[in-house]
Amino acid sequence: MTKLRLAIVGAGPAGIYAADLVLRAERAFDVSIDLFERLPAPYGLVRYGVAPDHPRIKGIISALREVLDRGDIRLFGNVEYGTDLTLDDLKRHYHAVIFSTGSMQDAPLDVPGVDLPGSYGAAEFVSWYDGHPDVPREWPLDAREVAVIGNGNVALDVARILAKHPDDLLPTEIPDNVYEGLKASPVTDVHVFGRRGPAQVRFTPLELRELGEMRDVDMVLHDEDFDYDEASKTAVATNKQVFVIDKVLNQWRRRETGTASRRLHLHFYAKPLEFVGDERVEAIRWERTEPDGQGGVRGTGEIRELPIQAVYRAVGYFGSPLAGLPFDARRGVLPNREGQVIDDEDQPVHGVYATGWIKRGPVGLIGHTKSDAMETVGHVLSDQANWWTPEHPEEERIDALLSAREVRFTTIDGWHRLDAHELSIGEAVGRTRIKVVPRDEMTVISRGESGAVAR
Repeated sequence: MTKLRLAIVGAGPAGIYAADLVLRAERAFDVSIDLFERLPAPYGLVRYGVAPDHPRIKGIISALREVLDRGDIRLFGNVEYGTDLTLDDLKRHYHAVIFSTGSMQDAPLDVPGVDLPGSYGAAEFVSWYDGHPDVPREWPLDAREVAVIGNGNVALDVARILAKHPDDLLPTEIPDNVYEGLKASPVTDVHVFGRRGPAQVRFTPLELRELGEMRDVDMVLHDEDFDYDEASKTAVATNKQVFVIDKVLNQWRRRETGTASRRLHLHFYAKPLEFVGDERVEAIRWERTEPDGQGGVRGTGEIRELPIQAVYRAVGYFGSPLAGLPFDARRGVLPNREGQVIDDEDQPVHGVYATGWIKRGPVGLIGHTKSDAMETVGHVLSDQANWWTPEHPEEERIDALLSAREVRFTTIDGWHRLDAHELSIGEAVGRTRIKVVPRDEMTVISRGESGAVAR
């Protein structure tokens, strides 16, 4: 019987869903799957891209863990594609590979002053407060007044983490260094800027409601933003999500303000023009916009300016190129046709597939990755003529290869050790979990090596 040796690069939701779907699919051949992850721990965006005060979303980990704990998928963590493991290696040992590496860079924002000190990409800040091991452990939280650019869920997450009192994050798995950094922050005002109106925002009602639940934080809105045009009125009347968002915002407009120690300001119809400053960000300059009658906005020529000392750009994520593969530099994805990676001449790249954000771009919620993976998996399983012919498909070859290269890879059992360790150090101080941040410490604990820090 034919046996498919399948590699999946990226152990976030997209990769794990793809592995699960392959194993559950009706097929006429056996399957052996190896899942490779560049970090010592699995779960990708759920562990390192979701704010720590989102336990409901992090509940997705329970479903992902069930898949990994079945024992029919091997996990190789702490393995970097392109260096520890190359495309040629994959061709020698597998019939096909699915890349599910996601999009973790910040999308560019082309405005003057974007490179000034005090201008930060939201993606890196999210990685910091989520305890990603590859970003600095300290963050320069020295601004009293902060701007956040964007009207999506990430922008609201960033604004909430900046404005929220750090003690209110202690019940979460916030890392110690993040708590201490936020505790020292002098922030008093966080301003969120979106170039379109309240009826055109891209965040979800759940994210929005959570802003208004913060203790000792006033929500500040501006009446001029709620003089709706006909298109906005129609959206409120016909779209349930827009209706709920409008209802929440108008409830906040009726709240009394002026007593809280911190404020979160929402600015709609505001297009950033420039981050002003000589040696660092000192102000944001923006143009007031208005509806153009066709679902977009146009500039009014009215220019405004607000003093700030830091700005966070939450205008989207962007994928990174992968060694030996074509890359769409405009969209930040692997060029593909329904998950089958294609080359510059629009021809299939044999044996190479994609799923998740590296396939479709950073759109959709985490749950959307499952339907996306189904499309890719369907092509993998029906496309035997496109598979590679591996020289050494034996499972033990990969362990030997990585060991010979002195790659300190981690496994499912290693993740269980790290997971138990994080839970135990959290329990010791009355918290659910405290994340281990340094990569070396994560690896030592996962591998059960001597020298693990007990904290």
